[in-house]
Amino acid sequence: MTLLTERTSEERGASPHPPLTRHPLRAEAVRGFAPWAGVAMTLTLVVALAAGSEQWQGGWAETRDHVHTAAMLLGVPLALAAGCWQGGRERRRGTGELLGTAVRGRTTVLLGSALPVALWLVAGYAVATALALLATWYCAMGGRPHLGTPLADAAVLACAALTGQVVGRLVAWRLAAPLLAAAGYVVLGVVGYEHRGSVRHLSPFVDALSTSIPVWWQPLTTVAWTGGLTAAAVLAYAARRRTVALLPLVAAAAAGTLLVHTGDGLWHTDPLTRRQVCDTSTTPQICVNARYKGLLPQITEALSGMTGRLEGVENLPVRFEDLPGRPGPDEVELPMITPIGWSVVRGRLADPEEYAWAAGMALQGRGDCDEVAPRVAAADDAVEYYLAPSPLRRQFDEQYARGSAAERAELRERIAARERLASMGEEERRAWLSAYFATRNECGRNGVPAL
Repeated sequence: MTLLTERTSEERGASPHPPLTRHPLRAEAVRGFAPWAGVAMTLTLVVALAAGSEQWQGGWAETRDHVHTAAMLLGVPLALAAGCWQGGRERRRGTGELLGTAVRGRTTVLLGSALPVALWLVAGYAVATALALLATWYCAMGGRPHLGTPLADAAVLACAALTGQVVGRLVAWRLAAPLLAAAGYVVLGVVGYEHRGSVRHLSPFVDALSTSIPVWWQPLTTVAWTGGLTAAAVLAYAARRRTVALLPLVAAAAAGTLLVHTGDGLWHTDPLTRRQVCDTSTTPQICVNARYKGLLPQITEALSGMTGRLEGVENLPVRFEDLPGRPGPDEVELPMITPIGWSVVRGRLADPEEYAWAAGMALQGRGDCDEVAPRVAAADDAVEYYLAPSPLRRQFDEQYARGSAAERAELRERIAARERLASMGEEERRAWLSAYFATRNECGRNGVPAL
């Protein structure tokens, strides 16, 4: 009889095993609004980052800061709006009373609706962050990726989605979602940019310097602060015993107190900014901040014409330095590398000739002089023209040639000085340049050798 029953079941096409039950979250996660929210997060962040990519590509700290800024100022409002819109879905469909009679508890219903949206938003953020890191990796100039901040930002976005879900269930208004997003943008922007007290550290968005990195526990404390507030809101709305919301609220209060009390101590200077890597084969030596050590070969190549002409010249500074603060007595400051997007774009010098000219001008000194004598100005112009002329030098000369009689006379004097320096023999020119650089910090004509 048993054998006959089994055959009959097989003939009818029935499976001997019961069908697998699918988790209720699966339908929410693969269909409906949640996937589109993730796509919107990716597109929003990618477009925002791509619009200013020349300002962060190549620098790990700059990439971290731009991704963080986009995630907080654009991603958080989007997450709040998405969660709020999802929270009002049952009211718009008219199925709120039907779900109220379901066996599942209120907390389960809320999380079943909110978690897919939050996870898709975090996934969209992860895709945008990964693309930004890849865009920096291929042209990175030094340093390393900073992953603590992106992980904390992902948690903040999830908390924003859950918070929006609670607001959407409480506020019966179709404009609640966009207004909540606008309020989030304004609050984060004002607190992060304008407020200068310790309270600003309660905001997940803080406008920090690219030379700073957070202490190791700062991302964890930020997650505890925002996550505690979100958990308290969810439990206060959906839990049977709403007093349990006090537990995450206490945790959030403790984390917030720690953030406010620590203040600016939440960030410290990146140790790499205090170090530099040097090429000691040139005169002067060329040193680059360790954060951008990958630029050293390019800078050495850009300055090779100038350093080659200075070989054997005395009274030169020992090195070009690239550390915070003023250079030492035997040093001269390297032309600015930061902010990225000006002299350096995507890990490459934007204009090597202009960079070499800026280095030559720094080497000549007299930057603090309000006025110099005409003879000194002519000597400076001749040295500039010999070492690394400005790419705009021809335009300047043409402008002087079309100017007044005094300007034309000054141009003739400068051209004559350039020709005299260029016509000198190697030893004579080396001796003259040695005497010239001995007076590089003097503003008067006394001591500056004549041409």
